[in-house]
Amino acid sequence: MGTAELSCASLEKLAATQGFQIAAVVTQPDRPKGRDLAEQSSPVKMLALRLGLPVLQPNRAREEEFIAELRGLQPDLIVVAAYGQILPQSLLDLPRYGCLNVHTSLLPAYRGAAPIQWAIASGDAETGVTIMKMDAGLDTGPIIAQLGTPIRPEDDSPALHNRLAQLGAELLVQTIPDYINGKVEPQPQPAEGVSHAPKIKKEDGRIDWNRPAQNVLNRLRAFTPWPGAFTHLPASVGRASSRAETETPERLAATLPPKPQLWKIWKAEIVEKSGTAGEVLSVDKNGIVVGCGRGALRILELQLEGGRRMSAAKFLAGHLLRTGEKFES
Repeated sequence: MGTAELSCASLEKLAATQGFQIAAVVTQPDRPKGRDLAEQSSPVKMLALRLGLPVLQPNRAREEEFIAELRGLQPDLIVVAAYGQILPQSLLDLPRYGCLNVHTSLLPAYRGAAPIQWAIASGDAETGVTIMKMDAGLDTGPIIAQLGTPIRPEDDSPALHNRLAQLGAELLVQTIPDYINGKVEPQPQPAEGVSHAPKIKKEDGRIDWNRPAQNVLNRLRAFTPWPGAFTHLPASVGRASSRAETETPERLAATLPPKPQLWKIWKAEIVEKSGTAGEVLSVDKNGIVVGCGRGALRILELQLEGGRRMSAAKFLAGHLLRTGEKFES
């Protein structure tokens, strides 16, 4: 049972490993997406069809008709990875060996929908994957196996996602035989160290320049590509002019955008500099340095609302930006 891209690695690994027979793949129904709202299948469904596996797509996993259909398959075990629905107890009790979940954190840390993003945003040095026997709670079931991995300074959410997906798939196929044969006993999660990873909201990407530079950078890495790290600059950035130095204030004012400008920051680095939070401290070919609550960030790549992603140097070649300008916090 899976829907998101994360689950594809586990499905592919199970399908390629001798000793496992996949009776069916359960995924969410096709959803309208894109500008034309065309029906689109989940990544797991597309992979299952390529592998020639039967696919079930109930609207809700608690539907009696679906549970009866699943019962007819007589599964020994159900594996769940990023499925996207809470499973009822009647489904958890259905397979002989229960339901195993591939969760991308070292439980009990980061229970919930977005463990990868929140581990990066929190500045953790390590995360990992957990194989857990599911119960009725949200990621509260006993632990069967865990495997850790460092969070590298260059890791953003997509990079860490891909690594954890592969680690989870490998740990899953290694763990199932010992679990089935009774060689490993699920252990209750510790009471200490519990944290939660709620679903990401668009507002989580808004940059608060009052935070320390490291924290701002962590959140930028965590919330790339969605919702992205974004900020607003008051209407004071105009198109550059070859005669900008000689332009009158009135003429320059005529070139300014009419409302605060939305910036999406794609890439940045910490610099040893201090200044007012949100203030543009320096502007040159190396980037745009902005003060934070502690330290500063150099913006290396950005995207204006309605525009395309570009380097800071390319942006500055076409826009006038002065030191002392201040981003909203």
